[in-house]
Amino acid sequence: MQFSPSNGDFTFVSSTDAEELSGTIEAPDIKLSMGSEHPRDAYATTFLRQRGYGWLLEVEEEDTEDNKPLLEELDIDLKDIYYKIRCVLMPMPSLGFNRQVVRDNPDFWGPLAVVLLFSMISIYGQFKVVSWIITIWIFGSLTIFLLARVLGGEVSYGQVLGVIGYSLLPLIVIAPLLLIIGSFDIVSTLIKLFGVFWAAYSAASLLVGDEFKTKKPLLIYPIFLLYIYFLSLYTGV
Repeated sequence: MQFSPSNGDFTFVSSTDAEELSGTIEAPDIKLSMGSEHPRDAYATTFLRQRGYGWLLEVEEEDTEDNKPLLEELDIDLKDIYYKIRCVLMPMPSLGFNRQVVRDNPDFWGPLAVVLLFSMISIYGQFKVVSWIITIWIFGSLTIFLLARVLGGEVSYGQVLGVIGYSLLPLIVIAPLLLIIGSFDIVSTLIKLFGVFWAAYSAASLLVGDEFKTKKPLLIYPIFLLYIYFLSLYTGV
């Protein structure tokens, strides 16, 4: 027996029909407001913005594109530095290296590392020699630069600074040999001359171009003297 009230709010069913009924009751999504949804924060925000201090509430978003590696931020290319080192240590054109990259694409960190390494092996208990070698590198390169410009060379100070710094590598290579055979004066002198000629040739072949023509000795000679002075700082002569 089924009875349906007139208002349509309820429906009564018999017990036999109730067994086949099933369903769920979903609770409505009710948010209770306790009257404390940061009213003070909203008032403070409005107060600051009305008086022109809204910039205090601005949050600067971090730009992920600016988070570059440290080497990239400092403009340090290790592969480029390694290639330039090989160009200086093997200056013969027959080896196939593009040696002009040392001059045409100068950098600062590679030559600085070479100069500091040469300074470290030249200390001999005198730490002040480090600053002295760096000073000679900077002002010696400036002298070569000014002389090259006077002779008509188209080089920049950064190029000269890089070439002179990188070309200290031959002197670093012969340093262990001088420690081993330092007691043999003749052999030691020959190795020193070889190192100086090696360094001077490596630097001069990059800095002394065809534009100097007959004036090449005027620039090669001071370069040679500069590396003799560097070697004297190492050997203490």
